[in-house]
Amino acid sequence: MEKRNILIADSGSTKTDWAILTSAPQPVVLNTQGINPVHQSREEVVSIIRDEFLGSMASNPDVQRLRSASVLTPDFPDAVYFYGSGVRPEMETMMVALLREIFHTTEVVEAHSDLLGAARALCGRQEGIACILGTGANSCLYDGKSIAQHTPALGYILGDEGSGAVLGKRFLHDLYGGILSKEIKDEFEHALKLSLPEIINRVYRKPLANRFLASLSEFIGQHIEDQGVRDVVVSNFSDFLSYHVAPYGRRDLPVSFIGSVAFFFQDQLREAAAAQNYRVGAILKTPLAGLIRYHQEALIRK
Repeated sequence: MEKRNILIADSGSTKTDWAILTSAPQPVVLNTQGINPVHQSREEVVSIIRDEFLGSMASNPDVQRLRSASVLTPDFPDAVYFYGSGVRPEMETMMVALLREIFHTTEVVEAHSDLLGAARALCGRQEGIACILGTGANSCLYDGKSIAQHTPALGYILGDEGSGAVLGKRFLHDLYGGILSKEIKDEFEHALKLSLPEIINRVYRKPLANRFLASLSEFIGQHIEDQGVRDVVVSNFSDFLSYHVAPYGRRDLPVSFIGSVAFFFQDQLREAAAAQNYRVGAILKTPLAGLIRYHQEALIRK
């Protein structure tokens, strides 16, 4: 079989995971800082790929073993598949051109949204509904090749039901609204060294309020046995299904999830899905393993 080298990137705003696929049994995975073409200039993105990724390739012992075994082709890679947050349809052409500038001998270069990456990781080449539940939330109806339909991601102020940010927002609402117990409130303020004035400051006056709210998920997870806390989590997922899955009108399809919120609260997620008669498919923390599997199958078919 012809030797083929594939490079896969799964990129968020914080971190990018790069997987090098060859004929060797195991891929090599490297990490760099995150890439988001919406928030970073072309020069910054090029610098991250050239300095961090290619630099780490030059020093990584696993990569050197692939080179020594002549498994890694001299004109690596033959194909690049980049999946990232911020790679909106209008940004795809720019990202492809940028990647071709760096990997100028590469035959195939594609850049896609993190949502398509999630769909391919979760559903492979089968039809399904793919969802992202992390700091933010997103979903799509996937036809086995591309995104056929999706509800808009409106952010945690206008939407994002199911996300970590909205989970934190609802938890604080119930905590200080007297719905949750005084014991939970006291323990929360003691454990996180937070008071209501500081929370107001963090949410309304400091940047990245969504990340602060999502960070409360850890405390929520530690107290999931409390019925009130559990109800907040289940309700958050129920609303996600109602607003971001029900519009597809496809209860015949499995609904699959990627993201830390889905992964760590999967019992509550399954409870919410069962209550609305949805069949849960895969639940993954990150998409990389699924993307590796998806593209390895394509490599075998070649």
